[in-house]
Amino acid sequence: MGPIRGFKRRKKAADKKVFDQNVLPSSATVASSLGSQPQPLDWWDEFSKRISGPLSQSKDSKSFESVFRISRKTFNYICSLVKDDMMARQSNFTDINGKPLSLNDQVAVALRRLSSGESLSIIGDAFGMNQSTVSQVTWRFVEAMEERGLHHLSWPSTEAEMEQIKSKFEKIRGLPNCCGAIDITHVVMTLPTMDPSNNVWFDQEKNYSMILQAVVDPEMRFRDVIVGWPGSLSDAIVLRNSGLSDLQIEFNKRHAATRMVAQMALARLKEMWRIIHGVMWMPDKNRLPRIVLVCCLLHNILIDLEDEVLDDMSLSHHHDTGYRRQNCESFDQSALIMRDKLSLYLTGKSPP
Repeated sequence: MGPIRGFKRRKKAADKKVFDQNVLPSSATVASSLGSQPQPLDWWDEFSKRISGPLSQSKDSKSFESVFRISRKTFNYICSLVKDDMMARQSNFTDINGKPLSLNDQVAVALRRLSSGESLSIIGDAFGMNQSTVSQVTWRFVEAMEERGLHHLSWPSTEAEMEQIKSKFEKIRGLPNCCGAIDITHVVMTLPTMDPSNNVWFDQEKNYSMILQAVVDPEMRFRDVIVGWPGSLSDAIVLRNSGLSDLQIEFNKRHAATRMVAQMALARLKEMWRIIHGVMWMPDKNRLPRIVLVCCLLHNILIDLEDEVLDDMSLSHHHDTGYRRQNCESFDQSALIMRDKLSLYLTGKSPP
């Protein structure tokens, strides 16, 4: 499977109804969607009592937001998105005591796996289930989010929406007509060194990695993502660093300030969904792009729902620790002319 692109696979928008964060669906509604499986009045009160291992010893283990790093409102909305797809197929997912996993149980397991980056064994020990169950539940969630969540990642569909984005970008540092900030980041992997086919993933920093390229709007919302290219490829998106005039330096300052939005978005993505933050141990390279895409969808959902957990997150622009900026080895002369014209415009020296 080659690289995948987020917004091109967009389907018709699903129902965006958001449940109240303190009230779960009625028993009749749940019964119709989950068969005869009963649900507790408050799912989290019952689920939190089943947490064991190191997670249960944490002082925040009883706090839903601390365990899953999202609000109950957002959790309930995500459950409503994936419910039909996750419950449509018969499954035998149970905990180690043989108790069937409800929809909420399954979404909780998948979100913990994606947000913590913890191993299958740690997640299984914490929630009382086998590693294989954690893996299968997480993958079913990824598939469901691909089908039902893509409307949260889309290119501006109207001229008014595009103009609003341009206006907000211009207010950052005066760069006009900017419809998005672009940057790339690396998802680092551990792969067998003896397999020659893995050499294509070996990047300039001597890591095996996969590239995620993202276009971001002023609210740090992903508008387009392409993920799956091997890390050995050059990103080729940074302006040359030598021989800059004063006008070009001014342009680069404004360009860098605007591009910082994309850097902060990618840093938040990796901080929030830590499965792609560190070094992944021998991941399935065909499935990894889809996992990264779903993390991007979840990132956007938190922004779209104005999840309050975002208020507590610090902003950083460091998303590729240990990676140096790459310089373009070739350039387009017309692009240089355009940059010089923009430099003149930004400094008020553009000829009439």
